[in-house]
Amino acid sequence: MQVVMRVNVWVPSELKWRKEETTWGGKKYKFPRKCMPAGVLAIHQYVCNYCNGESRWMHLLLSTHRLSIAIKSPHTLNVFLSLMAKFWVCFLCVLLVGRLVSGQDDDQFSPGGAKREMVPAMFIFGDSLIDNGNNNNLPSFAKANYFPYGIDFEGGPTGRFSNGYTMVDEIAEQLGLPLTPAYSEASGEEVLHGVNFASAAAGILDITGRNFVGRIPFNQQIRNFENTLDQITDNLGADNVAEALAKCIFFVGMGSNDYLNNYLMPNYATRNQYNGQQFANLLIQQYNRQLNTLYNLGARRFVLAGLGIMGCIPSILAQSPTSRCSDDVNHLILPFNANVRAMVNRLNSNLPGAKFIYIDVYRMFQDILSNSRNYGFSVINRGCCGIGRNSGQITCLPFQTPCSNREQYVFWDAFHPTEAVNIIMGRKAFNGDKSVVYPMNIEQLANLDLEPNEQKP
Repeated sequence: MQVVMRVNVWVPSELKWRKEETTWGGKKYKFPRKCMPAGVLAIHQYVCNYCNGESRWMHLLLSTHRLSIAIKSPHTLNVFLSLMAKFWVCFLCVLLVGRLVSGQDDDQFSPGGAKREMVPAMFIFGDSLIDNGNNNNLPSFAKANYFPYGIDFEGGPTGRFSNGYTMVDEIAEQLGLPLTPAYSEASGEEVLHGVNFASAAAGILDITGRNFVGRIPFNQQIRNFENTLDQITDNLGADNVAEALAKCIFFVGMGSNDYLNNYLMPNYATRNQYNGQQFANLLIQQYNRQLNTLYNLGARRFVLAGLGIMGCIPSILAQSPTSRCSDDVNHLILPFNANVRAMVNRLNSNLPGAKFIYIDVYRMFQDILSNSRNYGFSVINRGCCGIGRNSGQITCLPFQTPCSNREQYVFWDAFHPTEAVNIIMGRKAFNGDKSVVYPMNIEQLANLDLEPNEQKP
């Protein structure tokens, strides 16, 4: 059959989909349900349903900015034109009513229409739960810059250990900030909105994660921040930097690898040297020194993430013949979480002008697992991408086919949560109550007034 017409249709390049929401110009809009079938990413399915089989004559090649369509029958041409008309009507309606349906207050947006930045920047320190590409160019076995990682992320695989957003991506969005660039890639004015220093396999202790060879321990991440601080100071001047830093968020999520890739590993002597409480105390002593270093460099608003319910991740489940959570692992990390929370209280009392808050990731994750159906999850005991029992014996391999219903999975691979879970936890950390973020949430921390004479180191 001859091609009747070939049409190139350009669509908004910033149109980004997640469930029934899209982001445009920094604002979120919810599409009415009856408009959803006419959305760009749903056109093919809609055509298949509409044409009742005739869609075999239509070939869609999706790219980031364009739909290239070869139409091979007059009837299909009419269907296509009808679909595009419906899409643009729906899209224009969304733009017009977006401010009303987005649920955002007018004062949270700048005159240009973008969400107001609540803080100047966010600086991120941590491990693979929030790494966004710092290990990509290292001689390391801890990398995620390959498909299917990033399958649901607008930029594809970036080094994030997730199918899409990490927890700090969602927090940045809630704060009105652009997604924070990785230290390995950040340059120029990008660093003024913050930098992500997190590295997969990194720990509080320098020796943690050596099985993966290349990684950037917390001590080195702090030194990298000092380098970034020099860049910012050259641009803004010392006085302006001190004032701006005091308003920035410093997010730190460390400790998981000190257990998974140190204490629990048979080739480490740590377990023979310390019991659980002693090891937690050792970690907190070092952690406290590191946080004081950041304070002395000018950090004032700290967000510390506790450890999650690590005994229930697919990698640990796969070690059980019955695929049950490990109570031993879950009990092992409780002293560390308790120590971090106690440290938050001490630092708030001892460091003038600083405010530390603690995210109870353990309780958040426990709630998600216990009430998974209420959150929309149907699979809680295996990874979406992985090999072996619970898809957790070998983590997600390059070009492995992941599950198709990723929004229903709690875990993405053997160790890390899906984007859906990361978004839930990011939002709870941002505006949750004291049961999950203590003594205040990130939104309150961002709006907190600190005395100017206490902001400078």
